[in-house]
Amino acid sequence: MMSKKKVVVLLSGGMDSVSALYESKCSYQIIAGVSFNYGAKHNDREIPYAVHHCQKLGIRHELIVIDFVSRLFKSDLLKSGGNIPDGHYEEKNMQQTVVPFRNGIMLSIAAGFAESIAAQGIVIGSHAGDHAIYPDCREGFMKSISEAIQLGTYAQIEVILPFMAMNKVKIVKRGQELGVDFSQTWSCYKGGNLHCGSCGTCVERREAFIMAGIKDPTAYERINTLPSKPTR
Repeated sequence: MMSKKKVVVLLSGGMDSVSALYESKCSYQIIAGVSFNYGAKHNDREIPYAVHHCQKLGIRHELIVIDFVSRLFKSDLLKSGGNIPDGHYEEKNMQQTVVPFRNGIMLSIAAGFAESIAAQGIVIGSHAGDHAIYPDCREGFMKSISEAIQLGTYAQIEVILPFMAMNKVKIVKRGQELGVDFSQTWSCYKGGNLHCGSCGTCVERREAFIMAGIKDPTAYERINTLPSKPTR
C-alpha cells in the first residue's frame, strides 16, 4: 500500500485552518501543525484553539513567533495598528486589516520547516471568500508561490489548497461532516473575551452558519442585523 504524503498544516485556530486540518487527516500524514504569532490582535485568542485541535488529533504543534511583522508592517489587524472596522467582510474598509504579504512570509517559513522535517507538502486553508480583499490568498498568487517553493526545495514541496474553490458556507458544511467542533475555533479580529459579532470576520462567520443551515455555536457580544454584501 502506498504511504500517505507527509504534510505540515498551517493552523491559525480559525474555522478554515481547523477544517483544513481535519480534511488533511483524511488524505495525508500530518506531521505538524504550525501557528504563527505575528502580533495580531486576535493571535492570543486563536492560537490556543490550534493547540487544542493538534492535541486532540495527536499531532505535533509548533508556534513560530515573527514579531518583526507587528513592529515593521502597517495593518489595523496588528496590535500596533488602529481599530478593527465593523461591517461586511468584503467592504473596502476591511482592506485596512490586510497584513502585507502575510501568506507569502508564512508559506516561505513553512517551506523551510517542512523540508527540515521531511514533509512533502504544506496545507493552507485559503478559500474563495478571501479573494476579495487579500491579494496573497488569490489563486494566481498561490499557484505562483507553490511553483516557487517546489523549485526552491529539494523535496519539491507542494502547497496544497483543499478549499481554494470553496466559500465559507461550503467549508462550514464540510467541517461539520468531518466532525469539527466550531465552538473551539476563533474568528473575531478584535480579540476580546467573546466574538464581537460586528467586525468583518464575525459577520462572515455568522453569515456562513446561517447560509449553511447549521446552528452557530459561537457566543457573541452582540448580534445586530447582518450588513448587506457590497455590490461591485
